[in-house]
Amino acid sequence: MPDTVPPDLDDILGFHIRLAHGAVYRHFNETFGTIGLTQKQTSVLWLVSENPAISQSDIARLIQIDRATMMAITNSLTKRGLLERGASSTDRRRQTLTLTPSGAAALAAAREAVLAHEAWLKARFTAQEATQLAGLLRRIHG
Repeated sequence: MPDTVPPDLDDILGFHIRLAHGAVYRHFNETFGTIGLTQKQTSVLWLVSENPAISQSDIARLIQIDRATMMAITNSLTKRGLLERGASSTDRRRQTLTLTPSGAAALAAAREAVLAHEAWLKARFTAQEATQLAGLLRRIHG
């Protein structure tokens, strides 16, 4: 079994993005293992915390997920007592989301884990490189 990647594959940017994503995802799961939240669930709780009464569709758009996935995440977080659904005061067709006290506590724990995860990730770069990398990645997903 070879110890190195063939040069033609090593030149494929998508290959390195996939490997980097895998490493970051594995570390995230290790860091969040005791919290019981996924990356998407954490993002949803964070956005609801920062935007009280935000709609499910607005969150889905912000984190670029489809409606079915957003519904599944919302259902899971609601069932766990971390979120509450409500009716929008401006549009009856929209459901709003609000953190429960348990959701706020879960988010507080998740934020601590995010800081630990970010410290692990950013330790691989200088501050300038981390800023540059974030900007470069925004070009791909933005």
